Amino acid sequence: MEKKISLSQKPAFEAIEPSFGHSYTYQKFDATKNNKQSIWHYHPEIELVHVNGGSGKRQIGSHVSYYSNGDLILIGSNLPHCGFTDKLTGNESETVIQMKQDFLGNDFFKIPEMKNIQNLFEIAKGGIAFSGKTKRKLGEKLLILEYQTDFQRLLSILNILNELAVSKNFKILNAEGFSMETEVKDNDRINIVFNHVKSNFKEEITLDEIASLVSMTVPSFCRYFKKITNKTFVQFVNEYRLVHASKLLAEQPMSITEVCMESGFNNFSHFNKQFKAFTGQNPSEYRNELKNVLH
Repeated sequence: MEKKISLSQKPAFEAIEPSFGHSYTYQKFDATKNNKQSIWHYHPEIELVHVNGGSGKRQIGSHVSYYSNGDLILIGSNLPHCGFTDKLTGNESETVIQMKQDFLGNDFFKIPEMKNIQNLFEIAKGGIAFSGKTKRKLGEKLLILEYQTDFQRLLSILNILNELAVSKNFKILNAEGFSMETEVKDNDRINIVFNHVKSNFKEEITLDEIASLVSMTVPSFCRYFKKITNKTFVQFVNEYRLVHASKLLAEQPMSITEVCMESGFNNFSHFNKQFKAFTGQNPSEYRNELKNVLH
């Protein structure tokens, strides 16, 4: 069972300060140094993440999905997201770069040569996942950053951003819209909701319970959640459970009935039907196809 998050922790805004002498933050995580950022959080910095190999859950805005064979994602300013790796991911390493939009000065990205990157930052407000050749080629470039000087690394990051900007191998994760309000209290509120779902999705979460958690009436909470995420709260929780089920089917030698119960569903036929509507396959077909791909 996942540990419950105390609301006094205020799992919301993350302040990021580059180390002295740097205009952006570069971090490399591996087996000896894990990325422990597992709660939903947000920050004004744009974040580029490369997961080298492995598979797991990606949770960005109101989008939750399962990735395999590593991941390359760009997360826009103030878009809430969660850690992408844990001890079960099986990745070799994780590279994280965080930069403010004006990290090279107020007008740097406004010059004509930076137009593509400026457009990329705009699209990244919905979160972008890159695939295929882009993921493979730029993933390799991100791995090399570790061995470069500060100046070489900065030039490499600009080069990587430009290649991402012209790539055709991408998917906008919140394409249907995710509008974070500018007020900080809205960011705090949505983070409380997201983290409560993350900790309690295996149990029933009533609308009364979640609305009272953020001091709202049920109708006003439903309107608020739909306005920000473009999904109903029930739909969001359901998708969260189905992605967790996908993860278990891929990673754990559990029976499908056990996966159903562990994902917060208490009705097997309902689970089967929902899973097929979500992935296009029933749970056993999904597991068998993954086995064929992985072996």
